Amino acid sequence: MRSTSKKGAAKKKIRRLKKLAPLEIGWREWVSLPGLDVDAIKAKIDTGAKTTALHAFRIKEKVRKGVLYAEFHIQPLQRKKTPEIRCRAPIVDKRRIKSSNGAVENRIVIAAELQMADRLWPIEISLTNRDEMGFRLLIGRDALSRRAIIHPGKSFLLGKKF
Repeated sequence: MRSTSKKGAAKKKIRRLKKLAPLEIGWREWVSLPGLDVDAIKAKIDTGAKTTALHAFRIKEKVRKGVLYAEFHIQPLQRKKTPEIRCRAPIVDKRRIKSSNGAVENRIVIAAELQMADRLWPIEISLTNRDEMGFRLLIGRDALSRRAIIHPGKSFLLGKKF
């Protein structure tokens, strides 16, 4: 009996070791979207937004091997037209999302992976035109829940890419 309880205690200890402390991030950070071939994009952290939003254009829906995908283009650098990256990602939903100005828009929501520092996890991203906004990527609270502590008075706590 004792050997079983020791094994149980060892498994619990391993589970505790696997749980990582939350990342400490600022109100803006450089992040990556590796599945979309985006090595670096400056993101605004917005706990007032539920959903993460990415600036995308020429958005098309395609079916490939029975799976619905979004094909779209992005320009990851603020106020720059290049580079322009062609992306494809599975569509997980279509939602009515209210923007910060109160306008409601029907958006495609894709599945992607977000990388911050050395951590990578799956998130959902809505595709929209953010050309007039200061940041090409806005990270909402759903993507950060239990993964990050935000310091609103600080920037680039994970380092600067450019």
